[in-house]
Amino acid sequence: MIKAILVFNNHGKPRLSKFYQYFDENLQQQIIKETFQLVSKRDDNVCNFLEGGSLIGGSDYKLIYRHYATLYFVFCVDSSESELGILDLIQVFVETLDKCFENVCELDLIFHADAVHHILSELVMGGMVLQTNMNDIITRIEDQNKLIKQESGISAAPARAVSVVKSMNIPQQIKDIKLPDLPQAIKDLKF
Repeated sequence: MIKAILVFNNHGKPRLSKFYQYFDENLQQQIIKETFQLVSKRDDNVCNFLEGGSLIGGSDYKLIYRHYATLYFVFCVDSSESELGILDLIQVFVETLDKCFENVCELDLIFHADAVHHILSELVMGGMVLQTNMNDIITRIEDQNKLIKQESGISAAPARAVSVVKSMNIPQQIKDIKLPDLPQAIKDLKF
């Protein structure tokens, strides 16, 4: 089971943190700091697996990570997870981010945190891997984006209707009618 997913930059600033086991906020910050210290001091030519830090669970847990450009993607997992499977999951996550944001960078994670969390929730939920097929994940993300666009169109409809009425060539007294005054205004109108 996945215990936590952490993404931080080369300076240890967290850009994404998702814990699937409860830790209070102070302990989460300590875990992020300890994980960064463990991962960042390793050379690029060494294995991407290491024992979990003392705060995340010690030798019962593993840290599996990949370092891309300025970001570390770290999955804290228990012994039941396959190391190579998690490395593949990290790759799928990064490639999905790359397709959704067209050459993903650290700023995308900062300014589109909600979209990043949505993508992550398509891959992992409750510490369990849901989906590893990148095409299925992207299809779901595109469907969600279509729904968001439709909803924004619906919410903008009243404003568009008002602007259309104002631009119509109708008498000024009809344009000036306020909604609460509508029943009386209808009675007062003379055609």
